[in-house]
Amino acid sequence: MRLRLATFNIENLGPRSGTHLPLAVRLPTLRAQLASLEADILCLQEVNAQINRSSKERKLQALGQLLDGTDYANFKCAATCRRDGDGLLDIHNLAVLSRWPIRQQRQIWNTLVPPSTYHPVRTTPAPEESDICWDRPVLYVEVDLGQAQSLHLISLHLRAPRAAYVPGAKLTSTTWKSVSGWAEGFFLAAMKQVGQALEIRMLVDSIFDGDAKARVAVAGDFNAGIHEMPVRLIRAHPQDTGNASLGYRALVPLAPDDGAPAHTLLHGHRRLALDHVLVSSSLAANCRKIAIDNLALLDEAEPDWLGARRPGSYHAPVVVEFELS
Repeated sequence: MRLRLATFNIENLGPRSGTHLPLAVRLPTLRAQLASLEADILCLQEVNAQINRSSKERKLQALGQLLDGTDYANFKCAATCRRDGDGLLDIHNLAVLSRWPIRQQRQIWNTLVPPSTYHPVRTTPAPEESDICWDRPVLYVEVDLGQAQSLHLISLHLRAPRAAYVPGAKLTSTTWKSVSGWAEGFFLAAMKQVGQALEIRMLVDSIFDGDAKARVAVAGDFNAGIHEMPVRLIRAHPQDTGNASLGYRALVPLAPDDGAPAHTLLHGHRRLALDHVLVSSSLAANCRKIAIDNLALLDEAEPDWLGARRPGSYHAPVVVEFELS
């Protein structure tokens, strides 16, 4: 049985104001990219939700327009929602599209790892302690592959390494009062990113607790390289744990081994691999193909006014193919 799993940060899918291109102009480019993936299961990041005029509820209308007329139109769909569970997020929803039935879905958002208490140190007067919460949720789905087989899939979009908000530490929305204030914001961002990686690792372990041979995949925009802390934490390589008996719980990062460039983003002419697919050893052994559509990537660091006119995404989609017995 062939299974093609893909992940793609589609970048703010939906109508955008200002100098950004209308959705209708972006659709042909994005549809072509999705068609080339030929995915059976597709993980999308940054799917915005729009207000439905009749019901006043947010719906994935832009996603529906994108998928209309494609092979994905009839796929099952799971998506994230607000922290209180009441409706979709306005921006940056995660969506998973599956050719096969979805047995269950769960949203993980400070569920396994509660918010940490933090006392800011660079503001005057010093505010009270505050909680460090993740900026957005993680989406877990169990896909029914038939013949009593499942794929446990975790779709994610970790926080980018940009300084987080610190009360009173900025002159403007883009200008910090001091280096120390910026550094504290950067420290908070790192805590958010690595803290959510810890929660994902705990979720992976809970799956292996139930089935040591489970087929597990973690896919999405990690906003981190393969050797950086968030990815290492989720991988749990035996060299890090120091315990070979825990090796079955480790995840394997999948990347091309044919010499093809493995970057998924260009930033200031630097090639960065930030979008990954990590899988259990039971899946890695059955991986047959890996492809990253990065030949036509544009530089993310180009001027905002120019980037606003680009119809596609600065991220490259990643697709992996398995042959399952």
